[in-house]
Amino acid sequence: MRKIIVMNRISIDGFFAGLNGEIAWFIHDPKVDQAAHEMMHADTLLLGRTTYQMFVSYWPHVAKDPDAPAEARQIADELGQMNKVVFSKTLKELDWVNSKLVKGDVAQEARKLKQGNGPDITLFGSGTIMRQLAREGLIDEYLLTVTPVVLGNGKPLFQTTKRSNLTLAEARSFRSGNVLLHYRVNQ
Repeated sequence: MRKIIVMNRISIDGFFAGLNGEIAWFIHDPKVDQAAHEMMHADTLLLGRTTYQMFVSYWPHVAKDPDAPAEARQIADELGQMNKVVFSKTLKELDWVNSKLVKGDVAQEARKLKQGNGPDITLFGSGTIMRQLAREGLIDEYLLTVTPVVLGNGKPLFQTTKRSNLTLAEARSFRSGNVLLHYRVNQ
């Protein structure tokens, strides 16, 4: 069975975005990105509408930009090659290669994907989708980059989820102040 691994950035006080969805508070660190990449072995991305729209407006352009840093172009190429399952009731079509639009039940689609063979599945951002899958017990692991900022308010990552006991698999700190936490959900 495939695993669903959540990859998200959070503030110290547990928000994944500001009240208006802003994420400019992230402290980007290529070393954190590389470490997270090494911890995941996925070929499928799960994305909500907002995260998909952010990704598609950025990554395909980076892949084509000869002036972009080599690490960013590599990530862009990998994201382009991955299967992308986008959950949205409002989008009509998707522009990014290897993307599939799902308008139906999020948990039902995730269960089908988990039953398949192959590498793991990563859920980037997409707090609403993450909470739905967590309530259904479909999340297997969390990779959380804790950014050294207190937002005070915003969109909490774990709002309205059920209790889950976790086991710390790994923790890494970085000069940027970010801390990467890798947790496994106790089944």
